[in-house]
Amino acid sequence: MELQPFDPWPIVLVALLNPISAVVAFVMGRTADQWQKIIVAGFAAALAGYVGVWFATHFGFLPIKGIGQATGVFMMQFVFGLIWAAIGYVFFHAGKRQGGTA
Repeated sequence: MELQPFDPWPIVLVALLNPISAVVAFVMGRTADQWQKIIVAGFAAALAGYVGVWFATHFGFLPIKGIGQATGVFMMQFVFGLIWAAIGYVFFHAGKRQGGTA
């Protein structure tokens, strides 16, 4: 049995360019009242993004076949979800720390 070469770039692209994951993470990060909730926002974004990718591929909206393991897509979306949630948290709470009305 010969091992096939693995290319992680499609998994990174699917996770990075998933609008569902980005929106869920940003909105949840923006509404978080504690920085610890960014982790929960990242996980929820990864789950929502993965379900979105599954629906899109299952119903033929995305012609993606064999992009990698489901765990890889979920984990990359979790990482990018943490980043989007942190961006939402920092932008929303930056004005409050400086005494603004945001």
